[in-house]
Order: sequence, then C-alpha cells, then structure tokens
Amino acid sequence: MLKGFKEFIMRGNVIDLAVAVVIGTAFTAIVNSIVENLFNPLIGALFSAESLATAWPVELPSLGGGEPAVLQLGAVVASLIQFLLIAAVVYFVFVFPMNKFRERAEARKAAGAPEAVEPPTELELLQQIRDLLAKDAASPSKE
Repeated sequence: MLKGFKEFIMRGNVIDLAVAVVIGTAFTAIVNSIVENLFNPLIGALFSAESLATAWPVELPSLGGGEPAVLQLGAVVASLIQFLLIAAVVYFVFVFPMNKFRERAEARKAAGAPEAVEPPTELELLQQIRDLLAKDAASPSKE
C-alpha cells in the first residue's frame, strides 16, 4: 500500500497539479483584488453605491415581522465579472497560445517537415566517446 502511494506521489502529473493549485490560488488573489478594488468601486459609482457588491440591493419583506431580507444582486454581478476575468486570462495566456502552437506543429507535420530530433543524452555522448577511444586504441598506429 505504501509503495503504491509513493508511486502516486512521485508521478510528474501530481506535482504539476500541485503547482497549478498553488499558482491558481495566488492568481485568484490577484483577480479578487482587481475586482474588489477596481471594478467594484467603478461600477458602484455608476449606481451611487459604495461598491458593486452593495449596488442593486433588493429588499424582501419579512413575513414574521422581523428584519427584511436583502438580496445583493451587485455581489452576484461582481462574481460574474470575476469569473469572466479569470476565464479571459486563462484563455488568452494558456489556451490560445497552446492551440496556436499545436496548429503550427500540425502544419509542419503536414508539410513534411522533419520531426525535431532530441539531442543525445550525456550518457549516450560518453558512450560514443568511449567507443571512439576504444576503436582508436585498437587500430594500428601509422608512425
């Protein structure tokens, strides 16, 4: 059971996912700040409210005679703006460039361009050097 857990944790995609969550959390803080400190006050000013979160309040009468319930429609609109900002950044920073990269790679492949050849590893280079030295040592010298 522990061996399986170790294999699971050591997979590259688990680490990538953890990094994505951390970056996503930091990115969410930035977007929240932009929405709360830039868009909310600007849109709230249009509606004579402190911020978008307090704009468009709808009071519902209380049936029991207590405090009326207040629906904060501006807060919902602020959340929608925040979602659209996150979606736009994810699309234009990640999805769009990746799609363009994929299209170019497919176009090169369709045009018959040779696939990128990976350079030899350090171990392969050392093996080639060893083989060349062994070949040179085995051949008779012409002195």
